[in-house]
Amino acid sequence: MQVFNWEDRPSGKARSAQPPLRLTRRGRIVLVGLPLILLSVVLISLAGFLNSPAKAADSVSELSLTPTVSVTVQPGESLWGIAGTVAPERDPRDVVADIVQLNNLDGGKVMPGQQIFVPSK
Repeated sequence: MQVFNWEDRPSGKARSAQPPLRLTRRGRIVLVGLPLILLSVVLISLAGFLNSPAKAADSVSELSLTPTVSVTVQPGESLWGIAGTVAPERDPRDVVADIVQLNNLDGGKVMPGQQIFVPSK
């Protein structure tokens, strides 16, 4: 069994004789570029979150309700026909889009006897 002799260990002077650590070009790119890329991703995400158009209104007084009337769908009627009846002065495509949005309809399908809300103006 060998015994470790403290006097045989290398001194601190031998360690300082090594050249200083140098970064390669790839190392500098990783060291500087990666944090810059991450910072830009965070800033772009934050800017998108703060500028999102999801806000409906700043106050309650700015909110407006769409005046609606309840209509019962008759056999053979379509949304296109209902839109032409309730708002003949408007483009039927816009009225159909309003009816679909007001009633959360899937694909614009309605059944006879179904109660739907239609815009009255």
